[in-house]
Amino acid sequence: MVNMKVSIFLLLSSTVFGLHSADASVPLVFIFGDSTADVGTNNFLSESTARADFPFNGTDFPHSKPYGRFSNGFNCADFLAKLLGHKRSPPPFFSLVNYGSILAQYKFHGVNFASGGSGLLDITGQSFVRPLSKTLVLSMKRFNNSPQFMAIFLLFCSTTQYVLAKSVFFITVGSNDILTYYYSNVSTPFQEFIATLGYVYEGQIKTLYQLGARKFGIIAVPPIGCCPSQRVMNGTGDCLAVLNDYAIDFHSLLEALFQKLSLELEGMRYSLGNAYQMTIDVLENPHAFGMPAMCYSNVDLTMLV
Repeated sequence: MVNMKVSIFLLLSSTVFGLHSADASVPLVFIFGDSTADVGTNNFLSESTARADFPFNGTDFPHSKPYGRFSNGFNCADFLAKLLGHKRSPPPFFSLVNYGSILAQYKFHGVNFASGGSGLLDITGQSFVRPLSKTLVLSMKRFNNSPQFMAIFLLFCSTTQYVLAKSVFFITVGSNDILTYYYSNVSTPFQEFIATLGYVYEGQIKTLYQLGARKFGIIAVPPIGCCPSQRVMNGTGDCLAVLNDYAIDFHSLLEALFQKLSLELEGMRYSLGNAYQMTIDVLENPHAFGMPAMCYSNVDLTMLV
């Protein structure tokens, strides 16, 4: 018990030191989402089959080590964090529970809760990990109920909300929900299903807002019909149009939802990234992004998403 108390004291002391010594112009970053932003969360979920801690994941990452990103190198969480002045994404939540890892950093710059296979709905990702363990809902419960992080914030300033209001919350979720719906062959009309996603999404944003979050970076669903796993389902090798249509509809839902929330929630600020259009632009015009056309045959084209 004594050793545990000492460890917690050292954890909080070193982290608070890091907060005070950090560049005040660089905000803390908190990330929620799926495999597009996972930086190793699933490494700590022993029952999860959605893993990326093996080659060739991480081939282009420093030291070519597969840290758990579902990518050959940095993912969207890393690039977004770098744009804000960080070296890369903050570490996964479960790595910070290990006191030794945070003591070695001496600087707390946020937490990444993203988990490959997760979604907005409880049913999403059940084939990869136990129910609820990887949903956005539970991620926020972990955040809200973590005494270590609440203590860190309270030691840093008079209220938790002061820190969170200056932080940036990135969320990239929805793809796995849509894929689960598409392959489940349920009778629920898609417009009814997507309305449910919007209702759940709204609830999670309001939960974060109540915790003190004010700045949100939202990434919509990309053209998931062009993912390799989906194109192989099409006899022509082309993208599955229906899934791409669903992604477009989801973006429209997010546009309306966040316009509404920005009017209802005082002080809320947000930016909505159109992942669908950004990805399509690269697929259809690779030269404009410095990529050779030879990389975009019907097979290699899918490697972009």
